[in-house]
Amino acid sequence: MIGYRFSEFKPDPAGKYEFQQLLNLFMQILNITSGDVSQAINILNELDVKYNLTGNDYGIGDFIEDLKRNGYLKEDQNNPNSLNMTAKSEQTIRKRALEEIFNKLKKTGKGNHPTPFSGFGDEKTADRRDYLFGDALDQIDMTSSIKNAQISHGLNDFKLTEDDLEVEEREYKTNTSTVLMIDISHSMILYGEDRITPAKNVAMALAELITTQYKNDTLDIIVFGNDAWPIEIKDLPYLQVGPYHTNTFAGLELSMDILRKRKTSNKQIFMITDGKPTCLKEGARYYQNSFGLDRKIINKTLDQAAKCRRLGITITTFMIARDPYLQQFVRDFTKTNNGRAYYSSLNGLGEYLFEDYVRNRRKKVK
Repeated sequence: MIGYRFSEFKPDPAGKYEFQQLLNLFMQILNITSGDVSQAINILNELDVKYNLTGNDYGIGDFIEDLKRNGYLKEDQNNPNSLNMTAKSEQTIRKRALEEIFNKLKKTGKGNHPTPFSGFGDEKTADRRDYLFGDALDQIDMTSSIKNAQISHGLNDFKLTEDDLEVEEREYKTNTSTVLMIDISHSMILYGEDRITPAKNVAMALAELITTQYKNDTLDIIVFGNDAWPIEIKDLPYLQVGPYHTNTFAGLELSMDILRKRKTSNKQIFMITDGKPTCLKEGARYYQNSFGLDRKIINKTLDQAAKCRRLGITITTFMIARDPYLQQFVRDFTKTNNGRAYYSSLNGLGEYLFEDYVRNRRKKVK
């Protein structure tokens, strides 16, 4: 069965949590409640009553005051009795999502992605070759080149010619434009399973990774239900599932429009979904069918996958559902795009996505 397995909570032996420990818990709850501070505080109070998180000297009220004093919460200007998250809280949630996922992976350097092709770049390799016209001067290995000149011409008639020059091979460094598509259809919370929170965690972690380590890359995030629309990184903690069907066609169409405007050579789409396409928009009306695989919807979605392939846009699908007929659709979709697909549990979603992103070695930079 896919889902979370909960174990018995064992409270701190001292009987209370300090501010930092409460903060860690509170940020997780805020993510689950989609930024609803009042609901998060109520849940924290219930946990405190059940598990004695705080003691007589430091209560939840003290913790709330510390949150405001440290810039994590602010009073609503329209309702002084209501509290809202601040930008600091939003960034903290993203950082914690990144730490949770990325600490399991080997970190790479400085925000560029290595490819298996040598050329201009800042990452030296052990390979050497003869100088070719057009090679940069800083690629020349002077020690080896002088050694070659000594061997070729001797000390008495020492000279350094083009034939003596030896060049250090370097790895290409690429920059990548990524669109992350997140399914927010109603099925993402059906059957008693919260699929949207792990998807948000992955999106926030990827956003934090790119903005801090891969600064030359671009990341656009779109959500798709009956329609598709872009959202800002700061909106991620507040993302909620709606009473929507799944219009994968619209999500791919919007992703292609975004990537056409990017000047990078590597362009890709990451799609997180738990179900099949069930919706198309035809003019002002929606064509919907939640039963089985509707060939009209499926064929138009596969056409979009083929268009992405012709544009050189690779689609990686992260399917968080195990139904055999859904997996067959993903296989057909992936074959049409010549992309990749992962059939992931919720717990492994982040690791799969990050490994695929960091190890992006599929295309030679032109």
